[in-house]
Amino acid sequence: MDLRQLLTCLSLCTAFALSKPTEKKDRVHHEPQLSDKVHNDAQSFDYDHDAFLGAEEAKTFDQLTPEESKERLGKIVSKIDGDKDGFVTVDELKDWIKFAQKRWIYEDVERQWKGHDLNEDGLVSWEEYKNATYGYVLDDPDPDDGFNYKQMMVRDERRFKMADKDGDLIATKEEFTAFLHPEEYDYMKDIVVQETMEDIDKNADGFIDLEEYIGDMYSHDGNADEPEWVKTEREQFVEFRDKNRDGKMDKEETKDWILPSDYDHAEAEARHLVYESDQNKDGKLTKEEIVDKYDLFVGSQATDFGEALVRHDEF
Repeated sequence: MDLRQLLTCLSLCTAFALSKPTEKKDRVHHEPQLSDKVHNDAQSFDYDHDAFLGAEEAKTFDQLTPEESKERLGKIVSKIDGDKDGFVTVDELKDWIKFAQKRWIYEDVERQWKGHDLNEDGLVSWEEYKNATYGYVLDDPDPDDGFNYKQMMVRDERRFKMADKDGDLIATKEEFTAFLHPEEYDYMKDIVVQETMEDIDKNADGFIDLEEYIGDMYSHDGNADEPEWVKTEREQFVEFRDKNRDGKMDKEETKDWILPSDYDHAEAEARHLVYESDQNKDGKLTKEEIVDKYDLFVGSQATDFGEALVRHDEF
């Protein structure tokens, strides 16, 4: 069995075994916070380090000398400067922050890429993906585990075609990323909405009514009394989800629910970093300006030690 399908089966089995009637399923895709630390530069730059590097990578810089931190930061700046004009703009910095925060997605794609690029040509065709993922189903059209793999394959093919911008049924790594993580790409959001509606819309009328909405989150399982959170979700559906008050959610209302327009934390942080580092106030940063403020961007043994002294003084 393909690793992806094995993990899917295991997660489904685990969910079945561990789920309780009062647990709430969350289908809403939120932009994650950049850091779990308080953003207070007067206290420390820990939030900025997590935002700029990602929390795990930020820890590695705390082990470096200032000179080593500056050297590695300089190399990062070269990657951020996408058009190689010698400046880092707010947009380039925002894109980098989003990349750093979602590095796990790209690592996941790298792992899956190796198992699906069967001819090692740097591309993944639909045939390669289908054979690697569903080959055993094609050999055994009636597997014992009861999953409808043919239906899953049809759904995957539709999503693959949506991700494949040029329509040649061959995915570049970027297109393959959009296929595996469609919620991260604007042009894939319609397929995320469509798949969600298909999952919840049990009577297949093209809408999600109140009982379908609640039924996706909660199973009565013979209990007459609903938990408070279920009652709250009923109110949310009536007051906020069903915007036109027709008793059901259409595609646009479903999209507003599962893909809300969140505050752009990455852009706010990018503007903050530029404001704090832009010595000549031209609205963009040179490598020198960034490296001069290395303690704001990445930290080092010295900044980590300094912050430890501040915390010690507070006690």
